[in-house]
Amino acid sequence: MNTSRLEQLLQFYNEDPNDPFNLYALANEYKSTDLNKALGYYERLIQFHPNYIPTYYHLAQLYLDMGDDDKAKITYETGIEKASTANENLMLRELKNAYNEFMMDR
Repeated sequence: MNTSRLEQLLQFYNEDPNDPFNLYALANEYKSTDLNKALGYYERLIQFHPNYIPTYYHLAQLYLDMGDDDKAKITYETGIEKASTANENLMLRELKNAYNEFMMDR
């Protein structure tokens, strides 16, 4: 993790905690070093910005990394539903591909 980048992201978040991208960037930054912090930011995104579609892919992957297949499945399914409703075709395709791969591995 790049500490100067993390410091900058934290500053952006402190300046505008309601911007979903700030939460998303922090979650992604922490994903490689602190899964619990990453999880907290992703779950905050889902709670306060449920239509920020990229979150669902990364959160489902994080749940898999943490060994929680049930939450991963629900998160993929919710993301697929949200992406479909929002006509976010690229995200829909990515979520469906990841979900199908996940289901084949079960």
